[in-house]
Order: sequence, then structure tokens, then C-alpha cells
Amino acid sequence: MKMKDFAPGDIASRDFYKIMTATIAPRPIAWVSTIDEAGVANLAPFSFFNAVSGNPPTLLFCSGARAGAVKDTWYNIEATGEFVVNVVTEALGEPMNLTATDLPADVDEFDYANLEKLPSTVVRPPRVAASPVHFECRLQQIVPIGGTPPTSAIIIGDIVQLHIAADLVDENYRVDMAALQLLGRHAGNSYSRSTNFIELIRPPSQLG
Repeated sequence: MKMKDFAPGDIASRDFYKIMTATIAPRPIAWVSTIDEAGVANLAPFSFFNAVSGNPPTLLFCSGARAGAVKDTWYNIEATGEFVVNVVTEALGEPMNLTATDLPADVDEFDYANLEKLPSTVVRPPRVAASPVHFECRLQQIVPIGGTPPTSAIIIGDIVQLHIAADLVDENYRVDMAALQLLGRHAGNSYSRSTNFIELIRPPSQLG
């Protein structure tokens, strides 16, 4: 097939980003809740997010900076060392989108989006009560990216507590993925539903 080729710097970074977000997709959404030193809650979505280890349970997401100033989520995690990742279902798409709005640091996004808080059991930041899955995390590492000052950072967290709605998981710890109805992120304003699955059986090992 005929290809178009781009190295970083050949096109504007925003255009490179457009191609990346359209082709590295669908991406899961980390709806990250934090608190600042004064106890004010913050809630924001991040789609550069994934699990990185099952043992020990570890996840990461990427938070950006603007004009050299880090986002509230990054600032709060660096200050407190704790955060919660709440999953985003289709039913939570609209309030999640509201919390993507840039707001002053002293504004509580839970209140702004009319979301109920649920106390966490290990860490201090609250959970989103309407989300069916929560990962309470402690900061493991922040990896700055993009020079000085950094343009973004990889935030790695150790999962210290997992919560999942009881009707979504069976006695063998299998999750009803169709009932979960996770929302996936694409480019621009596009999202996708996680309701249509195919199954591919992994071939047996050839290593003997």
C-alpha cells in the first residue's frame, strides 16, 4: 500500500497528535480523582492511560502541562502521593466530558459536574460513586517528558485497592464486559462503545 511518512518535526505537533489519537485507539479513559493540600477535590479524564503490570498491580497515565505549569492532577499527585482511577462507562460520558473543562484550581469538579463522592478505603482522594470500578493508587514514580520545563509526565501508580460492582464480576473473577459498557476514546470529539466483542483463541505454545 502507498504510505505517507512523517518524522516528529515534519508537521506541527498538533497534527502529529491528530494522527496518533486517531490510530492509537480506542483508548481506555482514566477518570482521575485527587485532592490538594487543603483537601479540595479534583477530577479529570486522561486517555493516555493503561495497565502496565498485573503483579504487582500497576497502572500509568500521562498528564500534560501548559506554558510550563503542570495540570492540577499532576500537581496534586506530586504533593500528596495518592490518586484514584475511576472507569468511565457510556452512562458517565457527559459528566466525564464536563470535568475535562479547564477550571480554577479551587473549583471542585465533583460539584461542577454534580457527581456524588464516595470515600476511598485506603487513600484520601474520593471515588466517583457512579463509576462501577475504582483503582485506589499510591504514586510510584513521575517521569517528566519533553525537556525543561516538561510538556507532560508519565504518572505511575501502585494499585493498593480495587473496587468493582458486585454484579459485574463472578465467583471466578471474570468480568461481564458487555454489562460494564466502557467508553473508549478516539480522535477529536469521538468515542466508542465497548459492546461488540470477538473472541480469538490463542494458539498453543510451540516451545515444548
